[in-house]
Amino acid sequence: MADITEILNRLDRGDQTASEELLPVVYQELRQLAKARMASERSDHTLQTTALVHEAYLRLVDRNQVQRWESKGHFFGAAAEAMRRILVEHARRKLGKQRGGDREKLALDFEVPSRQVTDPETVLQVSEALDRLADQEPQICELVKLHCFAGFSIVEAAEMLGISKSSAYNHWNYAKALVGKILSS
Repeated sequence: MADITEILNRLDRGDQTASEELLPVVYQELRQLAKARMASERSDHTLQTTALVHEAYLRLVDRNQVQRWESKGHFFGAAAEAMRRILVEHARRKLGKQRGGDREKLALDFEVPSRQVTDPETVLQVSEALDRLADQEPQICELVKLHCFAGFSIVEAAEMLGISKSSAYNHWNYAKALVGKILSS
């Protein structure tokens, strides 16, 4: 099986067969990223993991937009960003008045959910906070995306970004405080 970085380089050079070779190589990892991301979404979310993977992949290898992949980490960081944007777009559509977003949702069963659910408004608020963080601290924002949206551990995200483990934990603590401050204001 070919190396991901080599396939990405061929894709950058315009090799038409590279995108067909890339999907089988990265599909399982993309699926794990999407599954981890979807685990923190509402239990009644209408977007499925497979659809999220496919939509993100299509955005990543769009031939109409020239994209340069520096490394495997850069590709998966972009995948995390694509998944975040897809979920934000989905949340915006769900909040739209034509879809009843202005109405209160009533639960028909009385079970308490086993995990905390994330509502569309929170998804939008976190996305806006990350956009503001990206303006101030782009590397820290990438770490947050890899950890929160792609499901990588802090150590794995640090390796992908080429920073030390201690720097990654310092960045993570700073990001939590900053995003929390943005969300509370």
